[in-house]
Amino acid sequence: MPKIDVYNIEGKKVSDIDLKDEIFGITPNETVVHSVLVNYMANQRQGTQSTKTRAEVSGGGRKPWRQKGTGRARQGSIRAPQWIKGGIALGPKPRCYKYRVNKKEKQLAVKSVLSSKILDNQLVVLDKIDFNEIKTKQMVTAMKNLKLEGKTLFILPEKNENVQKSARNIEGVKTTLVNTMNVYDLLKYNKLIITVDTAKKIEEVYA
Repeated sequence: MPKIDVYNIEGKKVSDIDLKDEIFGITPNETVVHSVLVNYMANQRQGTQSTKTRAEVSGGGRKPWRQKGTGRARQGSIRAPQWIKGGIALGPKPRCYKYRVNKKEKQLAVKSVLSSKILDNQLVVLDKIDFNEIKTKQMVTAMKNLKLEGKTLFILPEKNENVQKSARNIEGVKTTLVNTMNVYDLLKYNKLIITVDTAKKIEEVYA
């Protein structure tokens, strides 16, 4: 069972916490993580790309020249694919890229990433994080106290407007909730910051 130090926002150790092995201490499954990550990225695609076929471009209703006797190749329309401003052959059309992944695979992928973050010392646990007002300076100070640099993801147990809005203008910093976190964000950010309440909620959801 992983034992992790717990800090306050002043950067001082205040206690430690035992995290569940079945969530934070498993052997990461890279295959499942890759599968779920590809699924997430595919589901984000809008699929609005589109090209016009020869039937959709304007013009070309008349045969450009007679079939025989001119010495030129026969042509039926100036909007055929080989012509400049002609239609596109086999071009992309609007489509949906979404597909489903097994729920257990998604949960295993999240557990795998959380476990790998602990193995790489990239997970920090706070006793709590809360501000009495919306102020970016407070978040910057807290990050300096905790010696956080680079891309940082704060995972909150529930909505906290003061914390979320205090972090939104800091480059490379993002906040998310336990019920909306995803594998893409967990992998994208170098440091994961959770609170004791966040850890308990993750264990409740993914147990």
